Amino acid sequence: MTFAIPLALALVAAEPDFKPDQGTLPVPPPKGAHVLLDDKGNHAFLSMAGEKIDWPVEDGALVSTSNKKNQNHIVSKLHFRDADIHVEFLLPEKGTGNSGVYLHGNYEVQVLNSVGKEKPTQEDAGALYGFAAPLVNACRKPGEWQVLDIRYRAPRRDGAGTITENGTVTVWFNGQKVQDGTAFGEPKSSFHPFRYGTTPYLEKIRDQQKKTATGPVFLQDHGNPVKFRNVWVVPADDRAFVYDPEK
Repeated sequence: MTFAIPLALALVAAEPDFKPDQGTLPVPPPKGAHVLLDDKGNHAFLSMAGEKIDWPVEDGALVSTSNKKNQNHIVSKLHFRDADIHVEFLLPEKGTGNSGVYLHGNYEVQVLNSVGKEKPTQEDAGALYGFAAPLVNACRKPGEWQVLDIRYRAPRRDGAGTITENGTVTVWFNGQKVQDGTAFGEPKSSFHPFRYGTTPYLEKIRDQQKKTATGPVFLQDHGNPVKFRNVWVVPADDRAFVYDPEK
């Protein structure tokens, strides 16, 4: 599959049940998906400053790289409103494996070495950080590739930027449902990219996001060399576009 962000948008079919196939990894992107990271390491991410990223590529995977401040997240050029998001990751053998997938930069689906934990919390793998613990602990041990499929519906806002309808998220993690239509409102974390280490580039994104309910996906730097591969997005509507801060 050639690396590209297609102009034509693939729409998610209305489904009563969201159950992606996670049986064999890597999962090939479906036709029309917006591929953000392919199997050769080609990607469509920028730094938080809107510049070239400094995460290295190893065997086609991006390796989360720290700036010692937990402020070296990468942000997709693609912006969307509602979407299905697919991410595969590998925890390092040492450390906590702390990272995450920031939905629109505001809501984090947690990545963490939570192997063996009987009662996972809002800080464990598969959690919607600050909102809901995972329904089950589906985390695999370091050294094994893992997969997240996220069905994200963005919160709706009025002209003043106030949320009028909460967002929801359903997450499948290594073949198990860990979030089931979990509702969320205003972001809670004081450390998400628009509040901690933000930049003029992100400030522009934040402002347009409040008006349009569209935004990017971030992969998180939290001081651990977590590897990411095979990242793609299938928008659920016609709101997706490649963001240009000059427009």
